[in-house]
Amino acid sequence: MATLGARNAYEQLARSARTGIITPYVPRRTLTYTVSRRAQEDGNNGSDEKPTEQKPSAFSSIKNFFFGGKSGEKPTIRRSSAPQKREGALSADSIFAEDEPTPKLIASGRAPATRKQAEPTEGEEARTEVEFRSRENMQHVLDPRPQHRLRWERKMVIKEVRRRGRLTKTEQIMRSERESLSKSHWFKTSVKKLGPLARQISGKNIDEAILQMRFSKKKAAKDVLEHLEHAKNVAIVRSGMGLGAVQGEGKTEPRKPISITLKTGERKTINDPSSIFISQAWVNRGPYGVDYDHRARGVINRLRPPHTSLSVLLKEENTRIREWRDREAKALRERKSQLWTQLPDRKIYGQNQYYSW
Repeated sequence: MATLGARNAYEQLARSARTGIITPYVPRRTLTYTVSRRAQEDGNNGSDEKPTEQKPSAFSSIKNFFFGGKSGEKPTIRRSSAPQKREGALSADSIFAEDEPTPKLIASGRAPATRKQAEPTEGEEARTEVEFRSRENMQHVLDPRPQHRLRWERKMVIKEVRRRGRLTKTEQIMRSERESLSKSHWFKTSVKKLGPLARQISGKNIDEAILQMRFSKKKAAKDVLEHLEHAKNVAIVRSGMGLGAVQGEGKTEPRKPISITLKTGERKTINDPSSIFISQAWVNRGPYGVDYDHRARGVINRLRPPHTSLSVLLKEENTRIREWRDREAKALRERKSQLWTQLPDRKIYGQNQYYSW
């Protein structure tokens, strides 16, 4: 195939000899990549002259479309410098902080100083941060539904007008009497073991209940004792309970002891109406824990120890006195309603000395 495609180099000389005209031999350019063509593309023909601008060929336009950039440009490598390190700084309220704490961005050089705020002039009040807050944004949180709030206020006003300013019995009790509810943490015991202790302290004075838990042989009595002491402190500090004797000392005459009858029929004498007692005490069932029982021959049993808590409702002796008086008044009303006379005292009409028949 190579011999068929090859041409005779002296064919042109033979033709020119026939015609008598001698022409120089001009070889046909092949598809091989010659040196002259490479020098022409690079723009360096062996001389120092600058290459002239040429029109972009079809191949260069396709290359620019897919790869981007001009065909004559060569990619350059730019060295990227590492970002400058930022030094850490102490907080402004630290005792090791500098006198003028400024952020240090670079290790050496001048650090940017903080901008000093202009001092308020005379007659100009210093603004606080609250004034810069947006009232409209705060209103979405403080009053999310204004229509519902207005409707509720209207209902309350109508309710007060209908009552003519009179309070219900429940509202009067809540205004005149104090109470404190305290719930303990989870004890690692069962309801069956903690229930008798709750029934034991229910209805007793707080100091008496603490004394009983101190000398109790029950394992859970220690946790109940700590909770009762905590509940007593919370009732005194938050609700102001049990301070009647302290506040009235030396100002008024000591009150006479009051003897009342409890719901159970037991008689009790109260010396201080402001003393604290346990009105209710109940047990709450909690989650089950996880424990392991290691037995013989590598056997391990999984245990589920229960957890319970104790809730106590503390009130003052004034509440017990008020309940006793309410029971006595109710019993008196019931006795009066059962009274009956054979001949009631009423007027007699239509008297006549003759019989009606």
